[in-house]
Amino acid sequence: MTTDEWINETLYPDWGQRFRVKRELARVRSKFQDIVVFESFSHGRVMVLDGVVQITEADEFVYQEMLVHVPLLAHGDVRNVLIIGAGDGGVLARVLQHCGVERAVMVEIDGDVIALSKQFLGSISGSAWSDPRAEVIVGDGIAHVRQAPDASYDAIIVDSTDPVGVGEVLFTEEFYENCARILTPTGVVVNQCGVPSMQAEELRDSARRRGKFFAHSTVYVAAVPTYVGGLMALGWAAKDATLTKISAAEIRVRAGAASILGTTQYWTPEIHAGAFNLPPYIARHLPG
Repeated sequence: MTTDEWINETLYPDWGQRFRVKRELARVRSKFQDIVVFESFSHGRVMVLDGVVQITEADEFVYQEMLVHVPLLAHGDVRNVLIIGAGDGGVLARVLQHCGVERAVMVEIDGDVIALSKQFLGSISGSAWSDPRAEVIVGDGIAHVRQAPDASYDAIIVDSTDPVGVGEVLFTEEFYENCARILTPTGVVVNQCGVPSMQAEELRDSARRRGKFFAHSTVYVAAVPTYVGGLMALGWAAKDATLTKISAAEIRVRAGAASILGTTQYWTPEIHAGAFNLPPYIARHLPG
C-alpha cells in the first residue's frame, strides 16, 4: 500500500473520518469480522473492525483509563474483574495496574483480534498477556456470564463493538441480568455506549436495560478524539447508588493505594469525579 492510500471509517453513513496510511500491517477476515491493522501518519498504529476504528496508539489511553480506573476506584476494593471483549489487551493492562486485583478474566470471542494485537499492538498491552493474574479466554462472553457463579466478580468491564453484529448480544436484558447476578453486592458494570450526539438511541436503550437490574444506571463521559462526535458515553450500572458520588479527595487516596497516581495521561481524581456531571444534551437521554 502506498502513502497515497487512505482508510475511511464507515460507522455513520453521512459523516466520517479518514486516516492516511503509512503502511498496512495486516488484513484478515476472521470467523466474525474484517480486521485491518495499519500504521498511520497521524495516530500511530490503528485497528479497524468491519470498517470502524477500534483503537489507535495516539489516544487509546483516554478510553482505557476511563473505562478501567473509574469503576475500580469507585468500588474501592476490587479483587476479581471480568473483562468482555478488549482483545487488544489495553483494558487488561490497565486493570492489572491495580495492585489489589487478584484475578482478571478476559473473554474475547475473536482469537484473531488477540493474535494480531499481540503481534502489532504491544505498546498498548505491555506485559499484560504474561501476567499470572490474567486468565485470557477465547470464547463467548454471553456464555461466560450465563455460567459464572453468583457474586463471583467485583467489576465487569465490557469493551465491545457497537450493538450490531458480534457486539449486539452484549446489550441485551439477559446479559445485564446475568451481570447483576454474578457481581458482588457492591459490584459495578461499565460498557461503551457510543457518542451521544450520533448514537443517542444506543445510550437510551442500554441505560434502560441496565436499570431493570441495578439500583443505579447512568453514564459518565470521556473525550476520545478518534471516536468522532464529541464526548463518548461510558455506561454505568451499580448495585450501590452512592458509588458515583465519591469525592475527588477520596478517589485520590484510593488511587494512591492502588498505585495508579502518576501513571495516567487523561484520568485524574478530579476528572473521575466530574465525569458523572453530564451536559444536558446527554442527560436528557437517560431514564428518570
